[in-house]
Amino acid sequence: MKLKHGFTLRPLGPDFILIAEGAEVINFNKMLTMNESAAYLYRNLTDKDFDAEAMADLLCAEYDVTHEQALSDATTLIHKWQDAGITE
Repeated sequence: MKLKHGFTLRPLGPDFILIAEGAEVINFNKMLTMNESAAYLYRNLTDKDFDAEAMADLLCAEYDVTHEQALSDATTLIHKWQDAGITE
């Protein structure tokens, strides 16, 4: 899977928001907030094919987390991103 183009990630206090700014996402009418680890993944996965395993590997490389927990969190985040319509 890949992240859709046309979004910009911006800091907002301790969190981040994803803003639709391109013609590709003209009908996107949501505002998504992300915590630091979700934003880390978003930045590192932009323009790349990825799956839950790739996300878990990134989380394990950056944070002190077990692979099992990282994979569980990655799977949950993928579902949230799919539901929000930011993946293709």
